[in-house]
Amino acid sequence: MQKVARNFFTLAVVYALVGMALGLQMAISKDHAQMPTHAHIMVAGWLMSAVFAFFYHLFPAIGQKTLATVHFWLTAISGIGLLIGLYIMLAGNPAIEPLVAISSMGFYAGLLLFAYIALPVVWKAERLPEAQKA
Repeated sequence: MQKVARNFFTLAVVYALVGMALGLQMAISKDHAQMPTHAHIMVAGWLMSAVFAFFYHLFPAIGQKTLATVHFWLTAISGIGLLIGLYIMLAGNPAIEPLVAISSMGFYAGLLLFAYIALPVVWKAERLPEAQKA
């Protein structure tokens, strides 16, 4: 695993560890107020980062492009901002909501960028003759 694939995979593992720790903390304390944060960490963080890592691992040449690096940093920075902001907001600090909103839009922009990067590659691979796919 190289470059962007490795970075996304590492990020996914960190998200999984943080998300599970938050889940355990909620279970032990019997306070589930952070359930939305936990769900976002596990889905937007762990699952999506793992899918991105898998894609870039399957198509390593795409992962070497500058746009893939931009995708990683946009997703990483906005995702971390979103999840920290959501945690703080749900802890009773509504003043952080603008950070959550901006980070959410950044994270969505990262997903749009991924669609722009990935869909043409996947559809192009589909059209290749069997001999060229290998």
